Amino acid sequence: MSALPVEEPTSDARRSLRAMTSRRVAIILFNLGGPDSPKAVRPFLFNLFNDKAIISAPQPFRFLIAQLISRTREKSAKANYAFMGGSSPILPETQKQADALEAAIAQRVSNVTFKCFPAMSYWKPFVKDAAKAAEAWGATDAVLLPLYPQFSSTTSASSLAAWAKASRLPSSTICCYPSGQKFAQAHADTILTAWRQGGSPPTPRVLFSAHGLPQSVIERGDPYQWQVEQTVAAVRRLLPSGWDAVTCYQSRVGPLKWIGPSTEEELHRASTDRQGVIVSPIAFVSEHIETLVELDIEYAQRAQELGLPYYLRAPALGAEPAFIDALADFVERALTAPGKVEPDSGGRICPASMKLCGARN
Repeated sequence: MSALPVEEPTSDARRSLRAMTSRRVAIILFNLGGPDSPKAVRPFLFNLFNDKAIISAPQPFRFLIAQLISRTREKSAKANYAFMGGSSPILPETQKQADALEAAIAQRVSNVTFKCFPAMSYWKPFVKDAAKAAEAWGATDAVLLPLYPQFSSTTSASSLAAWAKASRLPSSTICCYPSGQKFAQAHADTILTAWRQGGSPPTPRVLFSAHGLPQSVIERGDPYQWQVEQTVAAVRRLLPSGWDAVTCYQSRVGPLKWIGPSTEEELHRASTDRQGVIVSPIAFVSEHIETLVELDIEYAQRAQELGLPYYLRAPALGAEPAFIDALADFVERALTAPGKVEPDSGGRICPASMKLCGARN
């Protein structure tokens, strides 16, 4: 008599078996992603502009628009990435954060094994790649942690939607963390360090520069601008009371009206006021093209042309211990709220008028 075939256990069965022995939590770190070589620039741009969260036109029009934009912007984008050695530093930066967070959370939580997986929206490793890697590692469940402190339908929501299509792992999500004490203190520390290293000039003006969005996105109920303002308010409270502070927005593209004021407009106003500035990339937690090229080269040159007394730039948070400590707090909170999508403080924080708020309890 021939032996009966042995049926392989399903993915769900394998997870249940592993859960009885040890819990293995995959921490999924969502970020934008960036080209890893000059030849990746054009497909990266195409992926970016073919996302319906970025360009809402229906297909096939969105595909055609993305093709056009990626072709026309390829040359200038390659020139900008050339300043950084031909590729984006965002994945290596995210991996440093992942390694630091793994070490931090392992010291806090016993009887659970953690591993962080970068999950990029527009270049490798894509969200679907992170999902496969987490499954292959043997994850029993996941903590979803966008590296976008302020929630937007164009960033965090898009990443979370991609994860929902790619993975069936039970998960809990920290959708945003715009104004937590440790997060705000980490930003304040980088600003104060930049100020001291710049010679401690009297009464500086801090330009809190965030990535901009079209005004139409905000009018649809996206909470991003409101959350940026909450971040600025939280950081502002930790800086000297005599300092001036302005919230502004960078990286505008296309003919649509964008939220403002723009960072460049604020440089002009600082010039008129004969005021030096410290620029803080308040919506970025890692260095990439918007900080290393736009802020450090383009805006720094503009500040020099305008005759500003000084132009200082606070670094992105990166793997600063205070920021990693805050991320570890978020992971611990998520572990206590299985299945929930909520801010670091728990419960919805956005005003009711903001219909695109990410919190889901």
